[in-house]
Amino acid sequence: MDERRRAPRIKEESDVTITVISEGKHQKVVYDSSKDISVYGARIHSRDLFPIDTLLEIDFTSKTLQQKITALGKVKWIKVIIEDESYEVGVEFVKTPDDAIKKLEDYISWKQKNISLNPFGGPF
Repeated sequence: MDERRRAPRIKEESDVTITVISEGKHQKVVYDSSKDISVYGARIHSRDLFPIDTLLEIDFTSKTLQQKITALGKVKWIKVIIEDESYEVGVEFVKTPDDAIKKLEDYISWKQKNISLNPFGGPF
């Protein structure tokens, strides 16, 4: 199967805070985790079901760097893991500020470099 991604994606769990945005209003805050991330989107594990095209404000907190990155995204796909309990949600970033994209690029690049230098994750 050919890779269709436009940018590198790193597999790493990060804590996320999701705010559902509807008609410009912030409605619901959910605390979940991301499974992987790129500069174009993320795969999020959630206990809540978000309809396709739901606009989300997502605050990622990297466990490695302890920095917060905020991005806007739209739900593109949903996968039910456990009915009414657990979902995977594919989010495409939209209208995300340039500084947030830069932080994501820098973080992904840094993470990939560390993985290539230490592929097994153990101490040097």
